[in-house]
Amino acid sequence: MDSKPVNIIGAGLCGSLLSILFARRGIEVTVLERQPDPHDVPVAGGRSINLALSSRGIRALQLADVFEDVEPLLLPMRGRMIHHEDGSSELQPYGQREHERIFSVSRAELNRILARAARERFGVDLRFGQKVLAYRPEESLLTLENTHNSETYEISNKPLIAADGAGSVLRRAFGPDSYISPSESLLPHGYKELAIPPGPGGRFQLATGALHIWPRGGFMLIALPNPGGDFTLTLFMPNEGPTSFASLDSAAKVQAFFSQHFADVVPLIPDLSQAFAKNPVGILGTVRCQHWHVDSDLLLIGDAAHAIVPFHGQGMNLAFEDCLVIDDILASREKNWSNVFARFEKRQLANANAIADMALENYVEMRDTVRDPKYLLRKALAFELEQRLPGQFIPRYSMVMFHPEIPYAEAQRRGARQQTLLEKLTANIDSLEAVDMDAAAKVAGDCLQPL
Repeated sequence: MDSKPVNIIGAGLCGSLLSILFARRGIEVTVLERQPDPHDVPVAGGRSINLALSSRGIRALQLADVFEDVEPLLLPMRGRMIHHEDGSSELQPYGQREHERIFSVSRAELNRILARAARERFGVDLRFGQKVLAYRPEESLLTLENTHNSETYEISNKPLIAADGAGSVLRRAFGPDSYISPSESLLPHGYKELAIPPGPGGRFQLATGALHIWPRGGFMLIALPNPGGDFTLTLFMPNEGPTSFASLDSAAKVQAFFSQHFADVVPLIPDLSQAFAKNPVGILGTVRCQHWHVDSDLLLIGDAAHAIVPFHGQGMNLAFEDCLVIDDILASREKNWSNVFARFEKRQLANANAIADMALENYVEMRDTVRDPKYLLRKALAFELEQRLPGQFIPRYSMVMFHPEIPYAEAQRRGARQQTLLEKLTANIDSLEAVDMDAAAKVAGDCLQPL
């Protein structure tokens, strides 16, 4: 690799991890971040959905030698705890093997650990309070403001890596007819964050080993555990309409809505009306680009390149996988940044588009389909076929979450074929006992190549 220093814009999860991997390879790197140093400010509530760390993200953290620092933050979740409207609940396991778990983690705390490791262990030059004002692609010129003294300055150092999130100023500097050709598609649904505090003695008030879901068709509530005994709650629903954030315009309506649809959780939220009024409605959207790089000048990475909705828990994991792919290309002794960026795009672009599609599909599954007996039957059949055809039939969810060796695009392609098969095998039956398992395994084995 040439000796040019690298500028990374954004010290979020992706930018911080990438800076560590660069530093480990002896690449000089400066990270410019508009927010204050996360160690100097308290964690702000109401804006950040708890994250779900799975195998792809864990593998990246292990490679960067920071997983041991992160591990104390993690709370394992073995499946979805479905809370029905009649007050009953059931656990739907994610997988059927001991290691098939995902982990709840606080975005803010994880970011603090990565930023600290980058600066203190790996010598990365992290500069906070550096706000990007504009980017001029034709000159590769970046204008910033030092918010500590309100002075503006410019940099033209190349290469420049944009890890500045879904609202990336650098990506938005390119028009729809440019080589990058970015697009942003907003979901007509939003989210609002709430919390369940710890119970007496700091105990959890819900089971900790699951992601809790209250699916209600057009909307849903989810809860993820935190190490302090509390849960981060997130309500997802339409922004407008008869049942929407816009319709909940008074404390009385909020209280009535939660009492009707989430009666079992209402007693656990002591400040429901106040928190609902205080916390903003977040936006949900998908970012896609035709290309992620311009020669050796600029690379978009993480959410700046491919933000996705959070319903498959893969936004962070995809961004961390980006970092892994970049590091793998550097390990091949590629010397030219333009080639590094081009090879990265070739490997990851189709995968990013695939998980973006699957995340949108998972929203419907989480808020609605999980209540369908036919869905549960197909899930049970998928687990049975996985046992009978190891390495040949793997449920799509498992391919995404627990098999980092399987690209997202392959999980999407193979998952579609398996879904068609499951629908045919369960078309006229309503129980697993009614399935001829030997015949089902033969059909599946005949139509699926071994992985």
